Amino acid sequence: MATVVLFHSVHGLRPAVHRAADRLRAAGHEVHTPDLFEGRTAGTVEEGAELKDEIGRDELLMRAVTVTAPLSERGLVYAGFSLGGSVAQNLALADDRARALLLLHGTSDLPEDAAVDDLPVQLHVADPDPFEPHDWLNAWYLRMRRAGADVEVFRYAGAGHLFTDEDLDDYDAEASERTWRTVLGFLDGV
Repeated sequence: MATVVLFHSVHGLRPAVHRAADRLRAAGHEVHTPDLFEGRTAGTVEEGAELKDEIGRDELLMRAVTVTAPLSERGLVYAGFSLGGSVAQNLALADDRARALLLLHGTSDLPEDAAVDDLPVQLHVADPDPFEPHDWLNAWYLRMRRAGADVEVFRYAGAGHLFTDEDLDDYDAEASERTWRTVLGFLDGV
């Protein structure tokens, strides 16, 4: 069993995040779903970006650290959807006890001195994805490998950006189901 902290996308803590957490719990994992937007949600990416900018990157990371710090000694799996993936990546790279990093639909910049010791990393992303272009993902992959991560990237041709969120137009049932099967195998192995 893994202890997973699952961060929401720019849309906020919505039913899709709770359904994903329930799926992971049904497989025996302990899952925490922090609300970095403190109850606020966004109907569009643009509204979510405004909300994110209003809160600010540093405050979002501080809220995430506040939730994860008391759990860190367990060896967390940091996970997130899009913006939440960015938050998860930043926290996982800063936590020596991190067990794994699960990125759904999003990545983040890496510091030049990033270093991890064989951290298992799995990324699931649309192909193409307007927020994660090929050039960016290729460079991200190389930087993660150079940092010492054990990285797997799964690309889903024709899927929309947040293809696992059945409440959005991006939803792709087949790609979503393939993603969750792969994720459950990944979590069983960490």
